[in-house]
Amino acid sequence: MTTTATDPGTTDHGATDHGATDPGTRGHGTTDPTGETMERTTAQASGTARGTAPHVPDAERLRRWRMVLGADSTDSTARALTGQDAAMDGALDALYGGGVGKKPGGRGSGGRSAGLGASAPSVARWLGDIRTYFPSSVVQVMQRDAIDRLGLADLLLEPEMLEAVEADVHLVGTLISLNKAMPETTKETARIVVRKVVEDLERRLESRTRATLTGALDRSARVSRPRHRDIDWNRTIRANLKNYLPVPGADGVPPTGTIVPERLIGHGRASRSAKKDIVLCIDQSGSMAASVVHASVFGAVLASMRTLSTRLVVFDTAVVDLTDQLDDPVDVLFGTQLGGGTDINRALAYCQSKISRPADTVVVLVSDLYEGGIRDEMLKRVIAMKASGVQFVTLLALSDEGAPAYDHAHAAALGALGAPAFACTPDLFPDVMAAAIEKRPLPIPDKEPEQ
Repeated sequence: MTTTATDPGTTDHGATDHGATDPGTRGHGTTDPTGETMERTTAQASGTARGTAPHVPDAERLRRWRMVLGADSTDSTARALTGQDAAMDGALDALYGGGVGKKPGGRGSGGRSAGLGASAPSVARWLGDIRTYFPSSVVQVMQRDAIDRLGLADLLLEPEMLEAVEADVHLVGTLISLNKAMPETTKETARIVVRKVVEDLERRLESRTRATLTGALDRSARVSRPRHRDIDWNRTIRANLKNYLPVPGADGVPPTGTIVPERLIGHGRASRSAKKDIVLCIDQSGSMAASVVHASVFGAVLASMRTLSTRLVVFDTAVVDLTDQLDDPVDVLFGTQLGGGTDINRALAYCQSKISRPADTVVVLVSDLYEGGIRDEMLKRVIAMKASGVQFVTLLALSDEGAPAYDHAHAAALGALGAPAFACTPDLFPDVMAAAIEKRPLPIPDKEPEQ
């Protein structure tokens, strides 16, 4: 017999290490790490891979199969785990061994006794174990699964739990959603965890954002009638090459030429006033958690640039202006309240009321566009802002989470108005903002090139 699963010991089909186990089905023999259907047969124990001849497996292959299939495969693999392998297997089984119906107390529809327990100390020990045995990226996935599958969000309200977790954007979103229920003794610890993530994001994103937008602002400020000392000679020469006049040489002197500068291009003079107004309008419904985190960090970076005037507005069915907290993105995050409904029309009405220089304003709406307000009014406000000269940008997400769920009808309607909606990664955001500032076409991912 053969198996339809990829052999963890066969490198030609992608070797599986301890961190590659499919968390949702471990121990049930239904899915292998590649997502293919698996038959619980003796061929698994023999390590036979699809399309290869049966052969006697080595001890390492049996060990890997045992780690992939869980405790139920001990007899079929004839492999008992010891030492670190046993500890890793215990950490995995505590989270995934009880099935989807598992409850924090170890009792669920699967009838298995494994579990993390309902007390914070046991969970804190488990968090310490997985950080010991697995890389950071796997730890973050397991933490999210523990919160989603076992309902452990409430335990994050205890300081000892927060001190044990691996901080990432998703955990910050969970903490923000628990903000109102968080006791004072926990809030300070939560702020430390959130600040760690925020500072890491700032280090990664700030320098490129500043460099990209500073260049865009300089270019957008160029003038066509500059004073002599403000002339940008390189750009002026390039713009007037068509006006080159050759001058013949004489008496052995080589020919030369001259450029007649019909159009002068100059640098914009330095100014203490803001060159552009930026309005970030952020949907804080529960599905937008990662976008809220990244938008808060970018808002703080933009607010620190003197040539930009930045406003940050968050909304659900209500609208909250957090502009006065932009000097600290952690304060911004704790000023949000993830969850609730969505009223994009009301949020855009507020943003529209704050625009004083339409031609120099960029409005960035970050939302999945599931509108609970008045759809037609929302679209009319976008039309009015664009007609007045506002650069309007719609981002369905501002995160690294891949393609988001969104309202396709509203996205199509905005696209028809010349405000295409698309998902944006944090790395792409500076380029999107630079294009909006310079009033160039936006660098939309996967957009077909214009003919």
